[in-house]
Amino acid sequence: MALADHPRALWWLAIVSFAESSVFPIPPDVLMIPMILARPSRAWLIALVALVSSVLGGLLGYAIGAFFYEGIGQPILEMMGKADAMEAFNTRFNDFGFWAVLGAGITPFPFKVITIMSGWTGMPLVTFVATSILARSLRFFAVAALLRLFGAPVRAFIERRLGLVFTAFVVLLFGGFLVVRYL
Repeated sequence: MALADHPRALWWLAIVSFAESSVFPIPPDVLMIPMILARPSRAWLIALVALVSSVLGGLLGYAIGAFFYEGIGQPILEMMGKADAMEAFNTRFNDFGFWAVLGAGITPFPFKVITIMSGWTGMPLVTFVATSILARSLRFFAVAALLRLFGAPVRAFIERRLGLVFTAFVVLLFGGFLVVRYL
């Protein structure tokens, strides 16, 4: 809360958003929400800073996954005779990679897990970045819009239920595509 009113709050938000996408366990919402409530006229700027920083942090997570898999994970799997199984997993993950990144980007699921897995499995970078931008835009700009429109009364809803709403949305969207595909 003290950081939300700090003159360099946007910088702190950028740091938290960046780190949350690759290594840090605390989501940027804890800083974003009080910042927007304190200065609703800056809601879109605050959401944009969170978006850009989060996507850049996601690229760090992607690089972590790509670097550590090839340097550490792959040799271990080869020694265990599981390299072929890992290739099959990588292919399956990347077949649904859009959904994994979208789901983690807008739901409470830790985004850093998917950013690292995306690099580890070799997901196409363009797919990863485009989906990260879409997912994080939906999440951060939805929070900004709700707070700008409804102010403090909507804070409890955002903190307790917005993640559930986004999760239900992703499940319904994914389910709808599966129904269309297989009917």
